[in-house]
Amino acid sequence: MTVDRTTARAVADVPGALALATVELPVPPARVFEALTSPQIVEWWVRPGVFDTRDWSGEVRVGGSWRASGVGGGRPYVLEGEFVEVDRPRRLVHTWRLVGVPGATSTATYLLDEVEGGTRITFRQSGFGSADTCIATAIGWETSFARLRQLLSDQKE
Repeated sequence: MTVDRTTARAVADVPGALALATVELPVPPARVFEALTSPQIVEWWVRPGVFDTRDWSGEVRVGGSWRASGVGGGRPYVLEGEFVEVDRPRRLVHTWRLVGVPGATSTATYLLDEVEGGTRITFRQSGFGSADTCIATAIGWETSFARLRQLLSDQKE
């Protein structure tokens, strides 16, 4: 059986309170790392009609903060967190908090592995407080990573 690793895939492990996602991208790890840690996020970090990121800023260093805002479900939202690990271009770990929702902090980990023809992202976000949030987050990462693949593929040409 052949597995298409170029299609973004995500699953929710509800009992484990985590979302897992993966995709292979046709560009080197350094280019992927840049897309994960720059305002370019607003071009791919979306789930149309559900989660629309419009602004991102961050100081990409251990202890540095990041902040994103947009519209989700017709209402404005603000996300923020702190970079816990920055190993450019192989690993990135940061906290993730929805502003105004107490106790809603999770941890996002991106592993970037060089593979033939590009980079594989293996992603894990853990620490969800509800099953619904865990499931919705997994769906959102699958959608966002599919968009990231499209964006980076288009830029490669």
